[in-house]
Amino acid sequence: MATGFPLAHAGMRIGVLGGSFDPAHCGHVDISRFAKHRFGLDRIWWMVSPGNPLKSRGPAPLQDRIAAARRLLHDPDIVVTDVEARLGTRMTADTIAELQRSYPGVRFVWLMGSDNLVQFDQWDRWRQIAASVPIGVLSRPGSRVAARHAPAAQIMRRWRLPQFRAGELAMCDPPAWVLVNLPMSPQSSTAIRAARNKLNPD
Repeated sequence: MATGFPLAHAGMRIGVLGGSFDPAHCGHVDISRFAKHRFGLDRIWWMVSPGNPLKSRGPAPLQDRIAAARRLLHDPDIVVTDVEARLGTRMTADTIAELQRSYPGVRFVWLMGSDNLVQFDQWDRWRQIAASVPIGVLSRPGSRVAARHAPAAQIMRRWRLPQFRAGELAMCDPPAWVLVNLPMSPQSSTAIRAARNKLNPD
């Protein structure tokens, strides 16, 4: 693997949490630790994206967001990476395909909040994503009920695992997904940016 890419070997179970992390906060840390334990993962990769195609406003510069995330973390099992920028991919389907090609034998699990499941059917080639990698969905405030009834959740309902089987997710052949409840954190990057802008208006 080229310099700058995170290390992983065949047989490892890696949870990938993609997002803008603008900024990263303690809620990201909490759900990552929960996901690692709940899904039986070896590592969590924070895949800091160059930009989100579904968001109209661009994020802060990539290297600034990565540096801030690394300052926040004190857990060797959570790795901050710009692997998406290094791969040159922008769409999740392409990123997953490149990760699986670049890391043969690694069992990847795609992690998302329940708020993302609500709009998952709007993602580019979302069915391909679901057919390529198991998906661990983490409950988020205000979206648990909507997630259960989301279009993608209804379409994928026959492949949903019960919560008590969440620890098996990484070893399941896709499509496979599970929605797990976890202690709610009120923090969000949007709220942090809003508060920061109020304190430092242009």
